[in-house]
Amino acid sequence: QGCLKNKGFAEAVQSFLRVCQLFFTYLESLARDSFPDRSHLHPYIRHRLLHFTQRMCTRLEQMVLMFASFGWVSLEESDPSGISHFYIGQCQIDSVKVSIFRYCCPTPFLALPNSKLYKCMRWNVEYERGSDGGGQEEKKEAWSAGTWDMERGQVERGRKAEGQGINSTEYYFLCCEDIPVGERGGRGEEEEGQTRKGMWSIGQWVQTYPDPNADHIYDWVLCAVPQGQYKQLVCLGEKEPLNCIATDYLLEALFSGAAPSISHGRGPCTVHNMA
Repeated sequence: QGCLKNKGFAEAVQSFLRVCQLFFTYLESLARDSFPDRSHLHPYIRHRLLHFTQRMCTRLEQMVLMFASFGWVSLEESDPSGISHFYIGQCQIDSVKVSIFRYCCPTPFLALPNSKLYKCMRWNVEYERGSDGGGQEEKKEAWSAGTWDMERGQVERGRKAEGQGINSTEYYFLCCEDIPVGERGGRGEEEEGQTRKGMWSIGQWVQTYPDPNADHIYDWVLCAVPQGQYKQLVCLGEKEPLNCIATDYLLEALFSGAAPSISHGRGPCTVHNMA
């Protein structure tokens, strides 16, 4: 009976989070969208809108963590009724849709023992088929100049471009890597009791097996844990960025054609093999 009660409570919390999705979508799109027939949003107003979404996200995260501390909800990603993450907004840049999610607590990038890479945010970047053609350079220039035309996003996934098949989606993460303080370049021997620190970065999940472009259904059925790589786009240092700042870094890295200026440390692109 207690299990059923907790399941019902978790469903109620999930329903409340779904209601909040509408507010997150409106605020995020209002702050980041621009239209040719109106002037750009004043930086102060944009800052206040994103600050409000940050406060909403923080309060919801605190709420879920409090419920989890009482055992009323699960934070396990493998639990179908668990609340490991929740939606915090969406924007659309031309034909590219970006959906944003926040993990309630640092979650192993892959469910493997001794994982040192933890994900804290996820961005689903959805491209319409045929949208990344010859006009990509013009799109990057328009983004850099602040004249990019964006349409208000809707909370949807798997939308089909008419007559062009299914859209493609890429997944990006804000991750924290647990690193021994004495470590510099390579992976040396770790000493027991060694002090550790977190190094924050934004990177892309690149699946290597099963081959995402292959049609062999047996590979997918027989694969217990997908294998892939974490391809680091930008290193953010030891301080965790706010959600809105992390999203700014991702959009800049994707559409400006260059790594954000915050990039430092171990370089703009590092690949971690995940098996």
